[in-house]
Amino acid sequence: MIKWTSNNMPASEDLQVAHMSTGEMEKAIQFHKSFPQYTVTPLTPLTNLAKYLGLNRLYVKDESFRFGLNAFKVLGGSYAIARYIADHLGKDISEVPYHALTSDKLREDFGQATFFTATDGNHGRGVAWAANKLGQKCVVRMPKGTTKTRLENIAKENATVTIEDLNYDDCVRMAAEEAAASDYGVMVQDTAWEGYEEIPTWIMQGYGTLALEANEQLTSDGARPTHIFIQAGVGSLAGAVIGYFANRFKENPPVMVVVEAGAADCLYQSALKADGSTIDVTGDMLTIMAGLACGEANTVSWDILRNHADAFVSCPDWVSANGSRIYGAPLRGDEQVISGESGSVTLGLLHAIMTKPEYQDLKETLKLDATSEVLLVSSEGDTDPERYHEIVWEGLCGSDKQPFADIQ
Repeated sequence: MIKWTSNNMPASEDLQVAHMSTGEMEKAIQFHKSFPQYTVTPLTPLTNLAKYLGLNRLYVKDESFRFGLNAFKVLGGSYAIARYIADHLGKDISEVPYHALTSDKLREDFGQATFFTATDGNHGRGVAWAANKLGQKCVVRMPKGTTKTRLENIAKENATVTIEDLNYDDCVRMAAEEAAASDYGVMVQDTAWEGYEEIPTWIMQGYGTLALEANEQLTSDGARPTHIFIQAGVGSLAGAVIGYFANRFKENPPVMVVVEAGAADCLYQSALKADGSTIDVTGDMLTIMAGLACGEANTVSWDILRNHADAFVSCPDWVSANGSRIYGAPLRGDEQVISGESGSVTLGLLHAIMTKPEYQDLKETLKLDATSEVLLVSSEGDTDPERYHEIVWEGLCGSDKQPFADIQ
């Protein structure tokens, strides 16, 4: 069963999101544009699906085209590594574009560091790819249950990578300890905790590139989002997207909905408590949504979400599986989108809200109707092809009668 709560938490005195401002996003996108691999990822209109669901417009930002890595995560890892190097050299990020970071002069001035991280797959691959392109070293720790395909994709980027007998959050702690014990180790993690906020903030700013692109694409199409559904693990992507649009439309922001995997719904649980504090989810967190299997909130992002998200939703695995199948078999006239398990949950949720009577109260609370213009982000393609085929071709998690935890 889909669970949800409106945001009833007390707002902070300061509702500004300065570190997710348009100016900060512009710095990030200009940096990303310096990469020879950079292209703007598609914003795909699903016109016929919107009509079928009773909406005015529906758009999906398709991050499967990002830098040839099939996921958005590289935006954060690459920007954080560059910001770290720039800070170390006493330079502004504008002074260290791609060609400078890959130059012999940079190697002379900076040398070589080892960037440590923990990942369920996409973040670690993005950090490893960026470190490899920039002539740096990388060590990646992955939680138990990680598939061989995800490990191999990271190993191809010349990273040292292992699968540990730990959950995601414990892998984060392991990588942080290893970075601290290394002479030239730097932790590059897309979550934050007390005393570790600067690099996660840079990562979120890097993610802002996709939000800025999406806004420009919507504007050029004469659209303005009334609703944004955004998925969350630790909440970094959600914080970046919601922070950007909260700044962009200060006077009349879109209705913004945070969507999590039910097995790792720390943000939903925190919102349910409604006092502004966070609650951690522990254990193995078995879910097909590997990229969302995170039980501890990013503290930087949480400050944004608790002030600017309108609702928090916890979804069982069938919601994500259904989203992948709808994207993969579009209505005639709509484009196909290849969306992996962590990318598709928002479409699966939107479909359930608009078609299932048991979620009528959520539909009414969110004010979804024939005037709504909805933005989704498909944050990954088929980053685990075998699992994708199990879902789309073989019907894995076809209903709430077939939870992923029972299949393992």
